[in-house]
Amino acid sequence: MGLLVVGSVGLDTVSTPFDKVNDALGGSATYISLSASYFTGPINLVGIVGSDFPKVYMKMLEEHNIELDGLKIVEDGKTFRWSGKYHYDLNVRDTLSTELNVFEKFDPVIPENWRKSKYICLGNIDPVLQGRVLDQMNNPQFVVCDTMNYWIEGKKKELLELLPRVSVLIINDSEARLLAHEPNLIKAAKKIRDLGPEILIIKKGEHGALLFTEDVIFSAPAYPMEMINDPTGAGDSFAGGFVGYLHRNRDLSPKSLKAAVIYGSTMASFCVEKFSTKGLEELSILRIKDRFREFMNLSRFDES
Repeated sequence: MGLLVVGSVGLDTVSTPFDKVNDALGGSATYISLSASYFTGPINLVGIVGSDFPKVYMKMLEEHNIELDGLKIVEDGKTFRWSGKYHYDLNVRDTLSTELNVFEKFDPVIPENWRKSKYICLGNIDPVLQGRVLDQMNNPQFVVCDTMNYWIEGKKKELLELLPRVSVLIINDSEARLLAHEPNLIKAAKKIRDLGPEILIIKKGEHGALLFTEDVIFSAPAYPMEMINDPTGAGDSFAGGFVGYLHRNRDLSPKSLKAAVIYGSTMASFCVEKFSTKGLEELSILRIKDRFREFMNLSRFDES
């Protein structure tokens, strides 16, 4: 079975100190799917767009072995749009506008022939919707879930009900502290894993990522970037690389999980080099493996 990805598909207008793009391809499901497509396939994408969604974007997704049978197109509807502005410190951004449009009534329906998917990646959407996806599935083996502070603060009860049903939770450091009510990330990780997920990944932006399991704490380095143009899809690209690698290998050993984290960071580093999805559109597995080895070399040393 293919890898099932559920989340938002949208059009982003992004401004940074270096440039600006209008109505560029965005959305959590988009970045996850493109990133994962270099490791496995098919990628079965579930989302919603309006009839204004550019056909050129659909063609590009299909060329990456991304199946769109689960992408609902609402006639005469408008696609979800987001606009944001980044500061010179690219960790700081202002949301200028959010137009939910057809995404406001998104109720994911999983095509019948995708309901036996064993690997699922739930993009950053309402935890109620994430739960509805799992309600439709037939005994999934590995469920990766992303969330954010908006849901932690606004729908914590629903999120807590969801967490025992997921295998992996991916959040950033501030979200981990918020969810656990604990400033220390090691203590926060233990509290969050006690809520259900066997595996927790805490992203730390330019400082890398932490992987927590029952027996493992793994610290992954960040790739030293000379130029970051657009960090919008970095987290979703990380999730795509992580779950795509694991879906291909069907190996959930500690060694494989560590490699998956590094591949996730690798895909995120490609994503931020260009605006929108451009950094993910024309890669090769050879380029990805070369950068993966560069990541490995960042933390490798010989004891003298």
